[in-house]
Amino acid sequence: MNSVRTPLALLLISLATIASVWRWLAIPIDLTSAPIDPNARLQCVSYAPFRGNQTSLAPATKVSREQIAEDLAELAKITDCIRTYANDLGLDQIPELAAKVGLKVMQGIWLDRNRQKNMTAISTGIRLAREYPKTITALVVGNEVLLRGEMTASELAATIRSIKAQVAVPLTYADAWDSWLRNRELYNAVDFVTIHVLPFWDDVPVRAKFAAAHADAIRRKLMAAFPGKEILIGEIGWPSEGRMRESALPSRTNQARVISDILALARRENFRVSLFEAYDESWKQQIEGTVGGYWGLFDSKQRALKYPPGVPISNFPLWKLQMASGMVLTILVFGAAWLALQRKPWQPRLASWLAVGISATAAGILFGLAAQKMFYESYGAGNWLLRGAFLLAATASPVLGANALLSGRPLLTFSELLGSKDYRTLSALGTVHGAVWIAITLIGTETALGLVFDPRDKDFPFAALSMAVVPFAALALSDRPRNGGRPLAESIFAGVLLVAAIYTGLNEGPANWQSLWTCTAYVLLAATLWRARAERACPC
Repeated sequence: MNSVRTPLALLLISLATIASVWRWLAIPIDLTSAPIDPNARLQCVSYAPFRGNQTSLAPATKVSREQIAEDLAELAKITDCIRTYANDLGLDQIPELAAKVGLKVMQGIWLDRNRQKNMTAISTGIRLAREYPKTITALVVGNEVLLRGEMTASELAATIRSIKAQVAVPLTYADAWDSWLRNRELYNAVDFVTIHVLPFWDDVPVRAKFAAAHADAIRRKLMAAFPGKEILIGEIGWPSEGRMRESALPSRTNQARVISDILALARRENFRVSLFEAYDESWKQQIEGTVGGYWGLFDSKQRALKYPPGVPISNFPLWKLQMASGMVLTILVFGAAWLALQRKPWQPRLASWLAVGISATAAGILFGLAAQKMFYESYGAGNWLLRGAFLLAATASPVLGANALLSGRPLLTFSELLGSKDYRTLSALGTVHGAVWIAITLIGTETALGLVFDPRDKDFPFAALSMAVVPFAALALSDRPRNGGRPLAESIFAGVLLVAAIYTGLNEGPANWQSLWTCTAYVLLAATLWRARAERACPC
């Protein structure tokens, strides 16, 4: 009877812990005003119509009238104005279609280092301003072209003056606020100053709760620098998914909070603001990482409003499904342990069942989070395949680990798993377990190196990595010390992971809990690899 009570008690504790954690994670935030308030329409919002595989980087892209018209009909319900960035690829249809639904347009003219392309964009912008004078309220000549270093300030000023002589609408240029301070000669060329204030991307990132105050301080600084001209905040927003930058955390609740705060501030202080942006743009993940694809008020696929009025805002709207799936996985972990014990009856130590309970609880809590991260952070076939393989290995790890713990199967070295025929005497489960161990080591190391050599756009795989590593660490600690030598392969991987963890932790800073959690998992993986010892073949 005692042999049943222990695992049953641990299972119940595990399930209760999972339920408690997920209920806490799903607590909605309470905002003073909704991000999208039906009684207070948005002043303006950035709009790009690209969906699915469409991208502004492909010259062959051609956005249809129907697609644009569908978007604008939705946007007309929440805003009076849209800001565009270009007029090619079918975007020159926007002013005509916007006029039909009563939307005003801040028409963008995209400029870069391609002078021939610039001439075409300028010509189209001038034509649109003349054809739709009641719809186009301003021309935005260039977007961050100085920040990208693709034009000089004098070239841009001359371009703006040339266009101003040919149109009747106001002209402006849009760039990051600090880029404006470095290029003050543009002051006399524009009718008003359009600044981008994205606290998440600042050199010193700002936490979401301070974003609105930070934006207002910048606006006042620019007012002092450019007296006599309106300062329009032409971009401000927050990402709902992606990796942290220092203390700046992308999340649904933080995005909603920043939008709500900045709109309330704009109403109080009576200044204009254009939110960034209308729709999530998944294609930007290819060039900016996960963060780049999730700044929208509407999601990219369903084109549905993320935060409908009157609906509680939670980081995990599907938390009940995530919690239930984690509980199912936890039951499978305990079931695998129980079945192993039935096949090979013995009286396991309490420590073995505790190790199973810890692995099962960690997996139950993290599975739903890891699955959500895979869904939002994957892009492209190769990336989906890699992240899918990692999640699969992480899900299998606690199940196979529980079986190994209760059947007495040790954690073998790579040479024992891949070496000569004398070593390869594993059972089918042992072979699968070994393959999972190798996959986790390889993929875990790949993610660690990515955070060292290309960290800006790389996400922190803390959820899947922890699910994967904890069961193997528990198995390694439960094994009796082996007397063989330390294998070279494991030693190399352990060293790489340890160095990567130290570098990443220092590079990302102590305020980034995603980084600290991930680095801890890397250290745990490194310690598990370092503990490995080569010994005689194991007749498992």
